[in-house]
Amino acid sequence: MAWAVSDAITLARRDLAHWQRQPGVVIANTLLFPIMIVLMFGYLLGGAMTVPGGGDYREFLLPGMFAMTMVFGIGTTMVAVSSDAARGITDRFRSMPMSSSAVLVGRALADMLNSTIALAVLIGCGLAIGWYPHNGLGNALAAAGLLLLLRFAFLWIGAYLGLLFHADPEAVTAVRTLEFPIGFLANPFVATATMPAWLGAIAAWNPLSSTATAARELFGNPTGNDHSWIAEHSVLMAIVWPMLLIAIFLPLSIHRYRHLSS
Repeated sequence: MAWAVSDAITLARRDLAHWQRQPGVVIANTLLFPIMIVLMFGYLLGGAMTVPGGGDYREFLLPGMFAMTMVFGIGTTMVAVSSDAARGITDRFRSMPMSSSAVLVGRALADMLNSTIALAVLIGCGLAIGWYPHNGLGNALAAAGLLLLLRFAFLWIGAYLGLLFHADPEAVTAVRTLEFPIGFLANPFVATATMPAWLGAIAAWNPLSSTATAARELFGNPTGNDHSWIAEHSVLMAIVWPMLLIAIFLPLSIHRYRHLSS
């Protein structure tokens, strides 16, 4: 175990060193794009939005936007993993006397550090435009923990897909494009109560919706007047959904890594 942890930390430092040498890419993709989306929905479109059950739209939007940025982790991790595999770097790691899980776990550690910083910056942006958590520091930290748990689950989806499609750049691009349908078929931007019943039911069972609703509850922000079972148990489901995704895609990723040439 100590060997595996040491190898994972070494590989995480490698990824951080890459970001240090290319800060523009990290700033643009991780920080500026989410902030741009927040400003666009908060100011350009927010005036036309209403929240079922009442409440300020920006306070409804920000927790949803925090959750939406967790979805972007699928593409970010997928591109990084597929790039290493396509260039033969992953094969070189596999030939070394190191833990077989270290490459993926190291990438996960680096991604989680990056995501934590990005979430902190986005929360600061929210505070600057008038959003505020109303339920105290403890609940706010719990909400941040659920958001990062979702990010951890999504990065394993990205790692698996990156290894699966590393030889097909077009497939990588197509999967990244699907991040937006996944995000919009949920409740980050609009409440499910405003959708047609059948569409609202689908959106409510999106794991992203559970985390967004749980974050709104813990932050003390408007939740959108959704009284479905899954919305009423959003905090529980914000734990269950990510744990289920991790249980599926973490072992799949490691298995795919070990059999990458097959």
